[in-house]
Amino acid sequence: MVVAAGVAFGGATLAQTSLGGALGDAVPPAAAGPKAEAPAVSVYAAGSLREALTEVAAAHTARTGTPIALTFGASGLLRERIERGETAMVFASADTQHPERLARSGAWQSPQVFVRNALCALTAPTVAVTPATLLDTLLSPGLRLGTSTPGSDPSGDYTWVLFRKAEALQPGAFARLDAKAMKLTGAADSPKAPPGQGTYAWVMSTGQADLFITYCTNAVAAQREVPALGVTTFGPELQVAAAYGLTVRAGAAPEAAAFAQSLLAPATQQVFAKHGFAAP
Repeated sequence: MVVAAGVAFGGATLAQTSLGGALGDAVPPAAAGPKAEAPAVSVYAAGSLREALTEVAAAHTARTGTPIALTFGASGLLRERIERGETAMVFASADTQHPERLARSGAWQSPQVFVRNALCALTAPTVAVTPATLLDTLLSPGLRLGTSTPGSDPSGDYTWVLFRKAEALQPGAFARLDAKAMKLTGAADSPKAPPGQGTYAWVMSTGQADLFITYCTNAVAAQREVPALGVTTFGPELQVAAAYGLTVRAGAAPEAAAFAQSLLAPATQQVFAKHGFAAP
């Protein structure tokens, strides 16, 4: 029951009951009006979750009646917006560090991993590469290497971990990769793709890079949009696992916690798997 004023008490508000007693006659119940729509649960989520989480949220609303308001972006930038006072109730990050930072403030619950991802190389049609030749290709002087932005976007952070793994295989590789990497996405001032175009398909189709290191889910989505692009998975010697962390604001409405919990349900995990994510 939704009460506009007073405290719910026996089918009427306490204010109504007191007023009726003072006048010596009963207060008739209010006429039934249209059912108020449940308030939307505000969910901030990593951009790489856009396709999967949009599908999941629509199914959740159809099943429960709870609207879900989705805001996507680079996880680090979303965390900064939350710290500045924006009222997200659920935060689904592409790493665990950003939700852990919120949890340390005491205003958010301890995060848990809900899906996993990996890094892939998204390549222009002119770049022929295999997992075995990826490192040599990355180090090729003429190759234009695109990445996301470390600090703002976990994809960039994972990429720089990959660069350090490359250093262990070929001394000097980190400095070369760090110097040549073009941070094309993920920052607050990064150019945005036109409406209707995916970020990575747009970056590659407009010739901004020859090879872009991103999540495998992003790379596959870009290839669906631009079939001429190539997707190559990094081998175990270079691969960096991406663990996605989920947290709920302390004191959030039960609907927020229910949505977060639903992301771990088997049916929802099947949706994530369909979009290329691995189980937690």
